[in-house]
Amino acid sequence: MTLPDFSFEHRLHKMGRKLIAGIDEVGRGCFAGPVIAGCVVFNKQITQFTNNPIDEEIIINDSKQLTPRQREIADKWIKKNAAGFGIGTASVSQINRLGIKKATEIAFRKAIKNCGVEVDYLLIDAFYIPYVKGLRRRNQKAIIHGDTMSISISAASIIAKVYRDKLMTELGKKAKYKKYGWDRNKGYGTKEHRNSILKYGAVRLHRKQFVRNYVSFQVQ
Repeated sequence: MTLPDFSFEHRLHKMGRKLIAGIDEVGRGCFAGPVIAGCVVFNKQITQFTNNPIDEEIIINDSKQLTPRQREIADKWIKKNAAGFGIGTASVSQINRLGIKKATEIAFRKAIKNCGVEVDYLLIDAFYIPYVKGLRRRNQKAIIHGDTMSISISAASIIAKVYRDKLMTELGKKAKYKKYGWDRNKGYGTKEHRNSILKYGAVRLHRKQFVRNYVSFQVQ
């Protein structure tokens, strides 16, 4: 398996960029819960000399390719070694009102704002992000499958995934949501989750358009 590396970051540092952020989101395709974005900035020293895997236990990769334990270990390493990191959230009400694309962009901008350092370049998985102060398109690079190519983007996907999974697990334990199995499916449209929606209906933490499309398909 080929793992992401610091090739993009290293080239940008050579061009004079100092604080390069990797950006990614999780939960975009879920039936329930917020969409979460992560932002991670590593300093020049780490991007020049760190290998991947970091050691025998720490692997930085697309969060979907890692086990929960691997994500937890990586999450701790990232937060300890990053020059800055941030989480951004877009709520279900924002998703329902604005659509998933605009809501995801809100989450991206919040994550950048919350990372604690003055970012001067963005590496993003697949998308450009509009309306980021001081970071127009010329200061961004959208990389298809970026979470499998750039360690910074992979790291962002990991911290976002760990954050969102914990959030959905806690919500799934609440009596009014327990029947949807969010502690197991994290809000994704698994068979269990879909069947629960058909049986019990949707709640306020469900994404209306996602659920409506599924239910309409079943009725046809």
